[in-house]
Amino acid sequence: MSRTPPLSSAFNDTHSRGQKLSPQSGMCSFCTADCIGTCEIGLSAVLGAQSVYPTNTGNNQIASEKDYPLDYSLFNINGRVFGAQGAAPDGNQATIFRVNLERTFGMLHPVKLALPVILPAVVKMNWRDYYAGAAMAGVCCVIGEGAPGKDPALQLTDGKITSFPLLGEMLDSFRRYDRGYGQIVLQCNCEDDAMGLPEYAIQEFGAKAIEFKFGQAAKGTQPVNFVKDLETALAKQAGGALVHPDPSDPAVQKAYEKQICPNFYTYGRLPMWDETNLVPRVRQLREMGLENVYFKMAGYDPRDLEHVLRIAAQTQVDMVTFDGAGGGSGYSPCKMMNEWCQPTVCMETILLKICQKLHDEGLMLPAITITGGFATEDQVYKALALGDGRVTAIGMCRASMAAANSGAKIGELIASGQLPPALGARGSTVQEVFQDLPDLRALYGVQANEFSPGAIGVFSFLNRIAFGLRHFCALNRKFDISLAGKEDLIPLTQDARALLNGSCP
Repeated sequence: MSRTPPLSSAFNDTHSRGQKLSPQSGMCSFCTADCIGTCEIGLSAVLGAQSVYPTNTGNNQIASEKDYPLDYSLFNINGRVFGAQGAAPDGNQATIFRVNLERTFGMLHPVKLALPVILPAVVKMNWRDYYAGAAMAGVCCVIGEGAPGKDPALQLTDGKITSFPLLGEMLDSFRRYDRGYGQIVLQCNCEDDAMGLPEYAIQEFGAKAIEFKFGQAAKGTQPVNFVKDLETALAKQAGGALVHPDPSDPAVQKAYEKQICPNFYTYGRLPMWDETNLVPRVRQLREMGLENVYFKMAGYDPRDLEHVLRIAAQTQVDMVTFDGAGGGSGYSPCKMMNEWCQPTVCMETILLKICQKLHDEGLMLPAITITGGFATEDQVYKALALGDGRVTAIGMCRASMAAANSGAKIGELIASGQLPPALGARGSTVQEVFQDLPDLRALYGVQANEFSPGAIGVFSFLNRIAFGLRHFCALNRKFDISLAGKEDLIPLTQDARALLNGSCP
């Protein structure tokens, strides 16, 4: 049985012509010369190198299609019927409504979470509702890397940002609903940092939190983008981008004129950060007013995971988010998205051993967030329980953005009077259809009736996650989410038992 998907994918709209496939290659077992090329190979025959990346990213989300043999479904959740932890053993007090889901993290400036969830970095699709909904739910959210490139009004002088007005809108999307929980974080890759994005954000908009991104999550390299012509390539290069081949090279320009020049591509530079440059960089930004520092990492080699945590401890980083295989949202090579990186549950197991090692050395570790393929409360609880007190939060990116998109679409259908029957039976207005609006009004007053349906969708989705987590906590007679531990998990396979015992099969 092959775990790798066949040579078809939703993110390229490709499919196999035949019903019978060759398991090893993923090709149709019967490949005919008359085929019009519906599979990945057919697409590659036309698009060549460009088919390494998904062809239909646009206003869509994309994630791994590989069926990993190790994930959180290998566990069931335990339950207990005696006593109570974190609450008085009184049936009138030890209820799901008394379960404490709040978490606090931060080395120098504490940050409170209303529930143990963060919304990882994204700066595409419905980001306004994504950030607003995070504030309403009381969790952190992150503005994705490359945000300056989203602003047509962006201005650079000598490669440094001098005007980026859209950043103010991004920050305000969260800030206008800020109720004292969570915060909005600006992510920076090495290109953003070189453009002076952190300084600009702090000085112009009072940004309080920056996340430095080590490479990518769903891919181990930086993005490569096709550039259509020489003029565009020169403009990209003038803006500081790395362009291949060099469009300013006279030989390349001459080849272009003769129509024998290869395709142009921009390429994001790989970060070459380590202790020698990050420690003084973080100190510099803190002196400018930065309060909280985050790192974003993926399921790289365990030695790299440990190295990042050592840098984080040295620089008093507040939180490090580790992104495992199986999630996704952005623009990643198709096969890297499916075939690269530690599966999330394995990555978490490896991290726990590293954290114990560093703790034994006396290092003060940052808060740990695990992300990569989480969409429901059972998955969140299992990851927190496996973390055994060392995992502060779970990242939920794609699912939360899906809620933002769904909420916005339902809002449009309400406005046009075209609700599907199942929802139309509940009413015909936003106030009637969205069932958790009373909870929002309890927090913000009647003005919550005017909140955008997309943001209400994010709040409602996370409200569901919180409600479900309270049930699992109460099921285990634990009335504080921080008490969740490995004893709350039931391994269903030998591999699961190995993960529970601290080793990745």
